[in-house]
Amino acid sequence: MSLSHTPVPLTRRTFLKTAAAAGASVITGCAPQKLGRGAHPKPVVRTLPFDRIAYGADPQQFGELRRPAGTAPCPVVVVVHGGFWQSQYDLGLMVPVCEALTKEGLATWNMEYRRLGDPGGGWPNTFLDVGTAVDHLRTLAPQHGLELRHTISLGHSAGGQLALWLAGRRWIREGELAKPRPLKLRGAVSLAGVVDLVRAYAIGFQGVGTLMGGSPVEVPQRYDTGSPAALLPLGIPQLLVHGTADAVVPEELSVEYQREAKARGDEVRLESLQNVGHFELIDPTTTAWPTVRDGVHALLA
Repeated sequence: MSLSHTPVPLTRRTFLKTAAAAGASVITGCAPQKLGRGAHPKPVVRTLPFDRIAYGADPQQFGELRRPAGTAPCPVVVVVHGGFWQSQYDLGLMVPVCEALTKEGLATWNMEYRRLGDPGGGWPNTFLDVGTAVDHLRTLAPQHGLELRHTISLGHSAGGQLALWLAGRRWIREGELAKPRPLKLRGAVSLAGVVDLVRAYAIGFQGVGTLMGGSPVEVPQRYDTGSPAALLPLGIPQLLVHGTADAVVPEELSVEYQREAKARGDEVRLESLQNVGHFELIDPTTTAWPTVRDGVHALLA
C-alpha cells in the first residue's frame, strides 16, 4: 500500500492531550449516547420534493437528490450523515440541512451507504459506497443540471470523517480503497467530525475498531487510507465546525486536525462555537446554522 503523502505522525503527547480534552472517558459512538447540549436530533420532516436515486444494487446504495427550481446548472453539496457508522441511524438525520441548503439555491445529494449492522457494512464497503455515490454524480449531472466543478462534501459526526475522506481519496494509489479517477471536490466541510480515526480509537471510540476491522496496530494500512488525518494534505479548502460543549465528539479532534493540516500546507478554517453541542450544527433553526451556511457558500464561491 502506498500514498502520495507521508501519513501524519501520532505522538503519545498528542494522544494524552486529546484524551484529557475528552474527559478521559470511553466514547462508544457518534450518536446520542449521553445527555448534554445538542445531544438529540429533532424528528425528521420532509417538506421539499426530492428524487430517490439508486447508485448501486444494494438496498442501502441510494441517495436523495434535491435541487432548486429552474433549469440553470447549480452547485452541489454532497451530504453524509453520521450515527457512528451504525445502521440504526440513516440519512434522515441530514434532511433539515439538505432542505435548508436547497432553499439557498444549492443542489444536495444526501447519500445512504452500508453501515455497521447492514450486510457488507464496515470496511471496506462503507468507504466504497460513499465514493461510488459521489462518482455517480457524473451520471446524474447532465439530466439534473448539476455543476460538478462546484461540488463540495459536508458531513456530520462520523459523516464528517467520510466527507473529508471523500476529499482526500484521490491520493490513495494502492489497496482496497484505491479507485481510478474519483470525482475531485472543490472543498469539504466537517461538522463535529471524527476527523482522525487513530486518535479517536486511542481515546476510546470503540466503533472505530469495528468499522476498520481492527486497531491501528492490527490493520495500520487501513487507517493509512481511511483516516482523513493520514491523507493530509488534502489539497482543497476545508471548513471544520465544532461546538465547545459537544458531549459526543470532543472538539480537540478538530483542533489537532486543523493544526496538522495547516502545518502540511492545507487551507483549513476551524469555527469553534461557544456553548454549542453536537446536533445544533445540523439544525437550521439554531444560532449555529449561519456559520455552517455561510461556510458552505464560501467554499462554493
